[in-house]
Amino acid sequence: MIPDPTAASRATENKNSHDEANSSRAVHQSEDESGNENRQKSVRRRKRAHQGSENVKRKSAKANRSGVGGAGGSRRKRGRVEAVTLFQVLAMGRSAMQAVIDDWIEAYGTDRDSSLLDLISFFIQCCGCKGVVTAEMCQSKEDGEVMSKMVEELDEVAGLQYKKFLAFPWILTVTWPMDTDSVDYPLTQPGPYGRWFHSEFCDFVAVLVARCQHAVIFDSYLMNTLISLLSELSDSYVRAFRHTCTLAAVKLLSSLVAAALSLSVGIENGQKLYQVQKTKTVRQRSPPQQERTQRKITELREKRAEIESMMDVIFKGIFLKRYRDVLPEVRSLCMEELGLWMKLYSSAFLNDSYLKYMGWMMHDKVPDVRLKCVFGLQALYGDPPLLPKLDLFTTRFKARMISMTLDKDSEVAVQTMKLLLLISKTSDDALAPEDYKRLLQLVYSSQRPLAAAAGELLFARLLNTDAPAADAQGEMKEEVEAHQRQTSARLRALLLFYRDSELHKHVVYLVDSLWDCGGALLKDWPTLTSILLQDPSPHSPGLTRADQLVLVEILVASVRQASEGPALPGRSGAKKVMSARDKKIQIDDCTKLTDHLLLELPKLLTKFSGSCDTVSSLMKIPQYFLTKCPEAVDTQASSGLMAEMGAALDRHSGPALLEAAARTYLSLCEGETPRCSVARAARDSLVRRWVDQLTALLGDSLQGESPRFSADEEKTAELLATLKKLRAFHNCHDLLEWNLFGLLAPLLSAESGEGGAPPEVLLEVLQCLSYCMLWSLNTSGGTLTSREKAVSQRLQLRLFCERGCHCLSHSDHSVQQQAFLGVCDVLTAHSYQLQVWDPSSFGPLLYTPSPKLQRALLTFVCAHVFVGPDCDGQSAVGGDSEVERLEELHRRRNLLAAFCKLIVHRVLEMSVAAEVFMYYMKYHNDFGDIIKETMYRTRQMDKMDSARTLVLCLQQLFVRLKREQESGGRAHPGVQTFTSIKELARRFALTFGDLVKFRECVVVIHRNGIEFVFQEFGQTLDAPTPPYLSYLTILGEFSSKLLKPDKKIVFSYLQKHTAEHVVDLREECWQPLVYYRASLLAVAEGEDAVSYVSSDRKPCLAARSPFSKLKLEGSKSPCPLSRGHRSSFSPSHQDKTTEADPFSVPAEPPAKRPTVEGSVLSTEAEDDTVDVEL
Repeated sequence: MIPDPTAASRATENKNSHDEANSSRAVHQSEDESGNENRQKSVRRRKRAHQGSENVKRKSAKANRSGVGGAGGSRRKRGRVEAVTLFQVLAMGRSAMQAVIDDWIEAYGTDRDSSLLDLISFFIQCCGCKGVVTAEMCQSKEDGEVMSKMVEELDEVAGLQYKKFLAFPWILTVTWPMDTDSVDYPLTQPGPYGRWFHSEFCDFVAVLVARCQHAVIFDSYLMNTLISLLSELSDSYVRAFRHTCTLAAVKLLSSLVAAALSLSVGIENGQKLYQVQKTKTVRQRSPPQQERTQRKITELREKRAEIESMMDVIFKGIFLKRYRDVLPEVRSLCMEELGLWMKLYSSAFLNDSYLKYMGWMMHDKVPDVRLKCVFGLQALYGDPPLLPKLDLFTTRFKARMISMTLDKDSEVAVQTMKLLLLISKTSDDALAPEDYKRLLQLVYSSQRPLAAAAGELLFARLLNTDAPAADAQGEMKEEVEAHQRQTSARLRALLLFYRDSELHKHVVYLVDSLWDCGGALLKDWPTLTSILLQDPSPHSPGLTRADQLVLVEILVASVRQASEGPALPGRSGAKKVMSARDKKIQIDDCTKLTDHLLLELPKLLTKFSGSCDTVSSLMKIPQYFLTKCPEAVDTQASSGLMAEMGAALDRHSGPALLEAAARTYLSLCEGETPRCSVARAARDSLVRRWVDQLTALLGDSLQGESPRFSADEEKTAELLATLKKLRAFHNCHDLLEWNLFGLLAPLLSAESGEGGAPPEVLLEVLQCLSYCMLWSLNTSGGTLTSREKAVSQRLQLRLFCERGCHCLSHSDHSVQQQAFLGVCDVLTAHSYQLQVWDPSSFGPLLYTPSPKLQRALLTFVCAHVFVGPDCDGQSAVGGDSEVERLEELHRRRNLLAAFCKLIVHRVLEMSVAAEVFMYYMKYHNDFGDIIKETMYRTRQMDKMDSARTLVLCLQQLFVRLKREQESGGRAHPGVQTFTSIKELARRFALTFGDLVKFRECVVVIHRNGIEFVFQEFGQTLDAPTPPYLSYLTILGEFSSKLLKPDKKIVFSYLQKHTAEHVVDLREECWQPLVYYRASLLAVAEGEDAVSYVSSDRKPCLAARSPFSKLKLEGSKSPCPLSRGHRSSFSPSHQDKTTEADPFSVPAEPPAKRPTVEGSVLSTEAEDDTVDVEL
């Protein structure tokens, strides 16, 4: 609380030596007294009794009797609100808030200075300030000395901040800790408390103005002081003051707007009353009453003018400074309130002088600020009487609003589209045709809310047409015809829009965009089918072939949307959980479309039987039928539908149609209803007829003891069409009972070249055989009832793999790829079945691919996947277009993924993965994710074998590089440089995240690397260093992943291998060893191998420096040995290290040891020393 300023005024008048002591009185607002309510929620939310206002306690006896006593009596009369501070009342709700504010108004009427200081203290407390507030009186607002005191500074020595500001007639000084700005203040508290405080704080300001609007706010004292206070605090560099007081100021202006509106209503009512009195006759008139009414109107107008003056002061003094504040929260609340002012008090605020701020802030970099601007404009454009005042704004900022539909924030884009929809509805010429063309393309957006908003604009602009007038009204037939004409007109407009948009592969997205607003149109399946079945006439020319195809796609998309909902690949923002109401609507729609289309679909198939694309689309519709339908009609209609679908399959063999038909039959055959029985019988009949045709064709084509393919072009085309149908159905259906494997296997054994089958036939045969094997493995639990059947299955598997391996060398690339994918898929499925097989029953027998097949698969991957742009013609396809390049990349990724599955499922040895891992960096952009996932899976299988595989990969690359360098020939494209190998090792090291979990793996990598360098090396004069010594530089990339104890063990193991050789670390040829030793010894935080290498090389730069003996325990860097000495280890130490296995790594890291044990050779005796060159 703030002390009474009477003592300060007396001190100012006397001007004695006690001026400062008497002129200001400080009150420390500690956490206990000033309300740490904004930090302690439990205390804040309950009503706490208070002994009385501190300022009221200091009043004189007369004031106590008159003012405070009255207020206290009023409180006692209410009986439900005790004496509390204004800050505490925030926790009591709106009703208690009104009572306490009424008490404050009564106290204000008695002693306005003390009550006003309580209100000032309230706002400072709401800012979260727990410091000291000091008040002193000033005589004149224009006093130069007073204005010079208005400072805001820091006292870094005392750790305090000072802000002195003018709230006339006081000069208020607030002192608080320097770290206050970094602490969350009430408005920014996380969770529900922050939202609660914001709401209660705004309610307090609104209630305060509402209770004071009749008298107190017009006393030229309260509002002047309050506006002065908020202006000063909102201009502070402290975020808490600036944010809280700006919110208070704009809410104060909003409350004043409400008061002004109330006055306007009173003025309007008074004017009406005055006009009524004027219309009375002379005898009925009452001049005194007219004068009273006129004086009342004049008084209300004066009060409204005074309120408008206050609003203008707040707007110019606070809003114009804060709407561009550095805090986005401040800018956001300014824009939110500005929109409210223009909406509620349009006579004063809705003009171009205020609208320009809304238009400017639509360019703000924070999405929430832009969103508040859009919300404000939606409220304005949604009010028809306000539209004439927005014409200039629309013209000026139309381009910005259109560009905001592509905003990076999806919510801003959606709300902007809704705003433009309002503008288009209110004015026909506000948006140009070019603007509509740009906006309507957003129906294909990947964000469903934005696409739905654009669909609403499309429906309102183009599709919401009225039906042509009918001749007779009231008759049912005429109403149906009128409805059909209206639907037909809308569909034609939709077709025209789709054709003009030139996006002919996005019908399903267009339907999804229109579903929310035009669902009734799209679900009018009777009208859609009647339009499609309608024959052209002289009065109605009908639809073109292209329009019919699009309309069929719209029909299929609407059926899919009604059955499955708005979930589409590539489009986000749809509801993930359907409500009970949506589920009921979905079931009703599925029932309607099933009842109608089950009867009409055969007619559509008959009419469009000549168009393969149209029939392919129509074939998808039965996938969305409900299985429960009336039995009698269902069976008869299903028979007709099956007949038409069979006729369509006999007529066409396109891949899209076959795939749709196979999936449709799969959907219709599931279940035990009569319709499912009809569908299964129709499917079996089709397959049996195709198998008979295939048997006859193969009997004529394969002749002689050694099968040779001999068929003319006509029979080959017929054979190919039959194979395509069987392949498409075998992908979805189990056709093992027709023994397609035995029927088609001879085609793969036929000699290639002149006597072999064409590549397109082999392609279909390979796919059919792979499906046969996959179905056989998948149904092993039910079909393998004896060992003989299991042996037969393994023989088929071996035969398929051998024939597939033979096809890997085929001249046609597509055949090679299909053979590779088929073999990989079958082997992966076989491995999976072995893992899930129940040993108590018969299951698939173990089959291991031959070494020849494994080498062939690996060679194929290296030759067809990891190829550079100039290495092979395989990748040259992508040079023509970006689409072809992406398709080629997708094909290569599929091949690599299929091969990696063999490694993950343990079909191939894990060491084979070394050939894949070595391309991790070279092809990181294309295959990095697949290779990294393979590393992760292999590490889950066996982390030690996975580590050895990484070592093998690096060693193979290094050996190839050495051989290439020794040969001196032309660089081979498959050989990587030393830098790339080193970078690959660094990337491998980064995959070991948990050092404790993978410590054994990292130690194994170092051990194998040391053995790789020094094993079988005999030092001679011609070969003083190992040939693979530079591999240690690559191995050093894994040193950072070693724990400190493991570094010592690895270093000991390194010294054990170097002890048998003469090592001079000063020579350039031994620098890889220097680097590796340094990486092992870099145990201190912040040190690396480079610093140790530099320290090793420093002695070489000096002249002949003497030797001195230093104990190795005191050394922190590797010690270069003198030329005539061997390794630094004594025989006794070698024995010690031999006795204990240096790679017996404990399961957990050892506890911290004394500092002396941090040396490299902590196990050596105290007297063991080495010669170190200084």
